[in-house]
Amino acid sequence: MVAAPPIEATPIAPSRAPDSLPPDWSPPAMLLGDFMDNAVRDHGDRPAVDFMGRTWTYRALGRMVERAARGFQDMGLGKGDRVALCLPNTPYYIVLYFAALKIGAVVVNLNPLYTQSEMRHLLTDSGARVVAVPDLREIHGKVRAIADECQLATILVCPMAGILPRVKAWGWRLFKRRDHARYAHDALHMRFCDLIARGDPPRPVALVPDDLAVLQYTGGTTGTPKGAMLTHRNLTANALQQQAHIHGDLPAPQRTLAVLPFFHVFALTAVLDFSILVGSELVLMPRFEMDAMLATIKRKPPTLFFGVPTLFIAMNALDDAKIPKLSALRACISGGAPLPLEVRQTFEQRTGGRICEGYGLTEASPIVTCNPVDGDIRANSCGQAFPGTQIEIRDPENPETILPLGANGEVCVRGPQVMAGYWQRPDDTAKVFVDGALRTGDVGHLDEDGYLYLVDRLKDVILSGGYNVYPRVIEEAAYLHPAIEEAIAIGIPDRYRGQSAKLFVKLHDGQNVSPQELLDFLTEHLNKIEVPRAVEIRQSLPKTMVGKLSKKELVAEERAKAEAATPAV
Repeated sequence: MVAAPPIEATPIAPSRAPDSLPPDWSPPAMLLGDFMDNAVRDHGDRPAVDFMGRTWTYRALGRMVERAARGFQDMGLGKGDRVALCLPNTPYYIVLYFAALKIGAVVVNLNPLYTQSEMRHLLTDSGARVVAVPDLREIHGKVRAIADECQLATILVCPMAGILPRVKAWGWRLFKRRDHARYAHDALHMRFCDLIARGDPPRPVALVPDDLAVLQYTGGTTGTPKGAMLTHRNLTANALQQQAHIHGDLPAPQRTLAVLPFFHVFALTAVLDFSILVGSELVLMPRFEMDAMLATIKRKPPTLFFGVPTLFIAMNALDDAKIPKLSALRACISGGAPLPLEVRQTFEQRTGGRICEGYGLTEASPIVTCNPVDGDIRANSCGQAFPGTQIEIRDPENPETILPLGANGEVCVRGPQVMAGYWQRPDDTAKVFVDGALRTGDVGHLDEDGYLYLVDRLKDVILSGGYNVYPRVIEEAAYLHPAIEEAIAIGIPDRYRGQSAKLFVKLHDGQNVSPQELLDFLTEHLNKIEVPRAVEIRQSLPKTMVGKLSKKELVAEERAKAEAATPAV
């Protein structure tokens, strides 16, 4: 167990700027469309996108954006209209994203793996009238089934064969027919080729950086998903902050492995927006599959790589012969969930790449902190505040009170990347701000150099016998055992203590260890209150749709067990 640092003074982590920037630096207010326009102007002949071996230059990509923007306008879309993108990582996503933004429309990200019920809520809540889908039967079918009740005006169908290399396109048409969407050529459907058929440029639209750009829905782990209103300024600021964090301009050429899905806010900003900003080539993967990713890395070695901890855990589990050499990486950043120290160290030893853990949340577009790409990475810290960002540690019980340095409290954030509020939810918006600072719901503390150490989510803290027990502390201890590949700790009912911890683990292939042996190991690394009451070994642990370990399924299971064991009155 790592003890918290002693409590001192200095309650706020100030905005941090690299040495090349003035201390009061803040990103200029821009439009997302400026990123694409600048990339076309400055890097027109440079590769912009690689999809399964087929490439487009920035100039070609820019032309498609212009034509799609005019197509949207000819459909009757304009400023403030919502356009939902229910697409995997494909050139279609990039084109339609920037086309919608260019005409002042608002992008609504829709995970293609969502159920009909989840899609229905997001489409109804956002008021989207146009939804873009691939011509995949499974995805199109879900959207078509709810189109009438969601009052959709258009389903924009994007054919996969239209973006594949010639031979792969033939294979798709011949051997994947069962996967093809069957749809009527009616007023509800429009093909992508018809959207871009007109070659005229879009009509100019008056836009300002504070205009709404994206409705990014929260994961819904604590209730109904809410739409975080992210403006052009929010999203461009966060990409520009990332550029400043990596110390300014990156020498050409850069290449980004885009394996994280763009419909997730981490990939939207850190992968897509940032890559367009710096003129990097985006090597797209429509879904994560390990062998395909390794082949892609070999074919197009990346210089920029963004992932989540479960991705790095999976890579650590590879045989030596499969481990890619990543020593040429300029930046490899982990986000979305805490990165265990053992996972980082193993990855760096085996691949030669250096991982920088960052931290953020949807409501902050999303990045708040990150360890330096060059410099001191501190164990179990998610780094210092992004340039132009301030972090405050506040008392969860009395949020008006800012706590001193080293004290654990709720992490609160100020910066240009912080959202404008929740879509049509003024009461929820008011609850998530205190004195103008965004309340993250995360517990952590700052050290004397402004490095942030997260302890846990406020909602995940286990109240055991009057003590706060943090699941992350238990999980970090579990990862010290060489047999453990993945770990999740949750609170379960305890008649005596109120709650106790239970640890769920997945073992590395070929490992054999008993729950009692793991408990004995944890006893050496945790205090008596933190030691789990039970350890359960599973073949797999639940994950979210973007690959993060997920607690809510296990919490629900344990709650159901407790309710079933309670005698009826």
